[in-house]
Amino acid sequence: MSDRETIARADDHRALRIWLRLLTCTQLIERQVRSRLREQFSTTLPRFDLLAQLERHREGLKMNELSRLLMVTGGNVTAIVDQLEKEGLVERLDEPADRRAFRIRLTRAGERSFGEMARAHEEWVVELLAGLSRREHEELLKLLKLLAKVKQHALEVTA
Repeated sequence: MSDRETIARADDHRALRIWLRLLTCTQLIERQVRSRLREQFSTTLPRFDLLAQLERHREGLKMNELSRLLMVTGGNVTAIVDQLEKEGLVERLDEPADRRAFRIRLTRAGERSFGEMARAHEEWVVELLAGLSRREHEELLKLLKLLAKVKQHALEVTA
C-alpha cells in the first residue's frame, strides 16, 4: 500500500520521518472514521466535530467560538449549523449581551444523535488501535506527552 510515509528514505532527517509516520497514521484512521460516519450515520466528520464541541459546551457556543475551536471559517460553520438546525439537532439562542450574535446549542434530539455517534466513534478508534497490547498503549500514552511538547513548540513558532 502506498502512502505518504513511503516517500521517506532511510537517510532523511529523523524529524521528517517522524512527521510522515504521524501523518500517515492520522490519515488512515481519519479515512476510516469518515467512511463509517458516512455509512452508518449519513453524516460527515465536520458535522460530528461541531456536535462534539457543542456536547462539551452544554451552554452553547457563539458562531465565532465554534469557528475558532474547529479551526474553520465562519462560512463553513454557518453552513453546517444551518443543516443541523433544519434537522432539529441544534438550535440558535439569542445572546443577551450582543443582539447581533446568538448561541448554538444541542437540542435533545441532537444530544441523543451525537451520543449514538460518539459511542460508535469510540468503538471504531478502539478497534483501529487494537493492534497494540495494553502495555504498548501505555507506552504510547507516555510518548504523547512528548507530542504535547512538539505541539507547544509548533504553536510558538507559528505565533
